[in-house]
Amino acid sequence: MPNNQQILFNFEKTDENLKHKTLEEVKNVCNYCYKCDLSKTRTNVVFGDGVFSSKIMLIGEGPGQNEDETGKPFVGKAGKFLDKILESQNISREKNIYICNIVKCRPPENRVPTNEEMTACKVYLDAQIQLMRPKIIILCGSTAVKAMLGIKSGITKIRGQWLEGPFGAKMMPLLHPSYLLRNQSKAIDSPQWLTLQDIKEIKKVLDSLE
Repeated sequence: MPNNQQILFNFEKTDENLKHKTLEEVKNVCNYCYKCDLSKTRTNVVFGDGVFSSKIMLIGEGPGQNEDETGKPFVGKAGKFLDKILESQNISREKNIYICNIVKCRPPENRVPTNEEMTACKVYLDAQIQLMRPKIIILCGSTAVKAMLGIKSGITKIRGQWLEGPFGAKMMPLLHPSYLLRNQSKAIDSPQWLTLQDIKEIKKVLDSLE
């Protein structure tokens, strides 16, 4: 099982220029970031969306076309499906969750972000987590798992497991909604069924924190 030593994101080394800023100030810095080539092709920086004061954060891979156009994460077809799954357990970005991504600019053709791109962007996610101090972190998809935990094992092997996260947070890997849309079965032990059980477990722990 992954442990703290395997987490790539070093939260003790967040850029000193961002450590004492508010979330809005960090967002303003991020909006003018040119640390990697993704800045050359983006329409909008996609920093994050939802309730910053909530106890739960969801981290995805990166923006797609719809997100790049709107500046908000998870607003395309997969994002709407994610909202539906979360809202089945009364979790929503309007009420009690904050949603962001590993990288804040869209990779061309929606490809997986490179290690260099993730490294260039990590300071902003570091700052988001440091400022928010979520109690629960959902790692949505294999790229988020790889970036946060430094492991390449398939997400299907560790989804639904509670892992130790930064600042005492509990982290759980979750299958990406785009994968679930390609697997429409709702039968017992299907990806969609398993994800619903994971969301129910997350909601159970979230309720215990209230």
